[in-house]
Amino acid sequence: MPELRLTDSLKNVLGAATAKALDTGLHLRTVEDLLRHYPRRYAERGQLTDLASLVVDEHVTVMARVLKVDNKSYVDRRTGRRADRLEVVVTDGTGQLTLTFFKQSWRAKELREGRIGLFSGKVTVFNRSRQLTHPDYVLIPDPGHVLDAGSALADLPAADDSVLRYAGAMIPVYPATAQMPSWKISSAIDIVLDQMPEHLEDPIPDTTRIRHGLPDLRGALRGIHRPETRDDVASARTRLRWDEAFVLQAVLAQRRVAAAALPAVPRVATGDGLLEAFEARLPFTLTNGQVEVGRTIADDLARTHPMHRLLQGEVGSGKTLVALRAMLTVVDSGGQAVLLAPTEVLAQQHHRSISAMLGPLAERGLLGGSDRGTAVALLTGSASTARRRQAMLDIASGEAGIVIGTHALLEEKVQFFDLGLVVVDEQHRFGVEQRAALAAKARDDNRPHVLVMTATPIPRTVAMTVFGDLEVSTLTELPAGRSPIETHVVPTLEKPAFLDRAWQRITEEVAQGRQAYVVCPRIGDGASSGEDVPAGEDDRRPPIAVLELAPSLEEGPLSGVRVGILHGRLAPDAKDDVMRRFATGPSAPDGIDVLVATTVVEVGVDVPNATVMVVMDADRFGVSQLHQLRGRIGRGSHAGLCLLVSEMPPATAARERLDAVARTLDGFELSRIDLEQRREGDVLGASQSGSRSSLRMLEVLRDEDVIVASRDEATALVLGDPDLATVPALARAVAALLDEERADYLEKS
Repeated sequence: MPELRLTDSLKNVLGAATAKALDTGLHLRTVEDLLRHYPRRYAERGQLTDLASLVVDEHVTVMARVLKVDNKSYVDRRTGRRADRLEVVVTDGTGQLTLTFFKQSWRAKELREGRIGLFSGKVTVFNRSRQLTHPDYVLIPDPGHVLDAGSALADLPAADDSVLRYAGAMIPVYPATAQMPSWKISSAIDIVLDQMPEHLEDPIPDTTRIRHGLPDLRGALRGIHRPETRDDVASARTRLRWDEAFVLQAVLAQRRVAAAALPAVPRVATGDGLLEAFEARLPFTLTNGQVEVGRTIADDLARTHPMHRLLQGEVGSGKTLVALRAMLTVVDSGGQAVLLAPTEVLAQQHHRSISAMLGPLAERGLLGGSDRGTAVALLTGSASTARRRQAMLDIASGEAGIVIGTHALLEEKVQFFDLGLVVVDEQHRFGVEQRAALAAKARDDNRPHVLVMTATPIPRTVAMTVFGDLEVSTLTELPAGRSPIETHVVPTLEKPAFLDRAWQRITEEVAQGRQAYVVCPRIGDGASSGEDVPAGEDDRRPPIAVLELAPSLEEGPLSGVRVGILHGRLAPDAKDDVMRRFATGPSAPDGIDVLVATTVVEVGVDVPNATVMVVMDADRFGVSQLHQLRGRIGRGSHAGLCLLVSEMPPATAARERLDAVARTLDGFELSRIDLEQRREGDVLGASQSGSRSSLRMLEVLRDEDVIVASRDEATALVLGDPDLATVPALARAVAALLDEERADYLEKS
């Protein structure tokens, strides 16, 4: 039998029909694709599947024992004739699952009481009971049964050779589809394993593998698919986690090396310049963290290769101030700095707050402006023609040292005089191509320095993978004057009167001269908020909408209170007017006391007088998103109160998320909780691209030791061999990771 190569097409190995079934739904096309389709779990004789853990609408393979068989008669609605329905109840010893077969009563001869088998199908609910309709199955030979060439196979359905192979041992259970149940995948893998050569080209160098006590690739693949003991599985999994971590870290190491080789103009603040004048204006003292991170960024800016740094920090930790000091350093050196924001509301808020912080220093050329200052330009997609023309002129001439805008800045016609620094706010909203398009606007062959910011705290291992080509700085201190925030869940299902009390709290705060937010997951009139809001855990009413809730509040519990509306469909001038009126609040005749909004207020909105936030249908938002929303209050001298309104019952995952948010203000802890509840592919952006995640075995929150060690090994290897010429298998794996189909995988980096 000829030896296989990992790059061989499954069509040539398994035949066209099987290859098509493996490609459909599972996207397995090569020998390596199939061998890296790892078992989800292992079934063992005497260890039945926990049926209580099954999820509705998921395609599952379970091992269970037949408890009872019942052949029922019913009237076929289409023909009006009587027909039979076989109901087979299987059990794990405690829970039960019904297998339903229409017009197949003959299966009762096979599915006898007491038989144990693997059953595969999609979990549905009928009459409040979970069931599999027309599942595929194979029956496990009875314990102690002596197999012979005739009787054993005659007693079992076809295509169960792999089950017989593992009878009495560990049986791999694979992620499967209706066309390819787990045991068919197992059979296909058996064919491939039997033809696998004695030596496989390994992406991990032998020296690295031996140093860390890892099996070779061939041994790991056999251990994961044909284990004899749990130790075999553990050893194989450790090695395969290393594969994924090592390839990813090699990619990121190559990017760091390539970035370090690019030229950049050093940007050093001048004495008696704009930065010094700005710092003299500050009415407060910088935190130790702001000073330290600022010093690190200044050192980066002074180098001859571009800075690539991630600045992360808690809500309200002062990231924008740190970024502004870096921008002023670049302006002092004769260059320009640009701040890219994901939404117009955030861009306008940044423009307003930065202009206010700079005061006369942002009004150079205007009456009353400082001669030491600069102009601050704002460019958004829906700005008027006259405003766009003036902004683009100021940008191209260099008159505007600081430029703030949205995706409109990426347009080809937008040209900079001397772009020295790109600051990207809420980095997860932008991709590599967008960041590169802006960086390409630098003068000559030089590259701008890049600072990306995120208000979502990132665990260390996630930062080393998702943002692995960036150096990371973290702000943990909150500036003096930030007030504490209390958070409570308002469970309208058990205690509907609590919602009435929430509206009373708002009126009490407004009566004392303060303000509030009410956040809804939907705009109304069929439009969403533009955010990815979880739909909830069951079928229920549509999410509460801004355009429906605001009028009912004005006419009801908040009558007499000035209510404003803010959402993404408002015209830019209208958004700006609403935010201006909310910012001035009680002091202005046209001020807004309560702002009913979508998640456009999630980041960047700074109204120190706002003390209360009510989040409607809070269970439809993610943990980190709720933490960001909560950060809009308590920004002044008064304590904040956040109320998370939900009709979800206790002891559900949705309520547990809300309880976690209410329990702590630690963004890093909440970030871990958020990521633990999401698939690894989502963490790395694969769900956005529609492609499969390249991380199947590695879990970035759990496998810190593997990630740290593989990063060190990959970095050392790439520094000595940037093109990976000495490790061709690793070079191919890197190329596969960066091909077109999986390009979005690294979108957040």
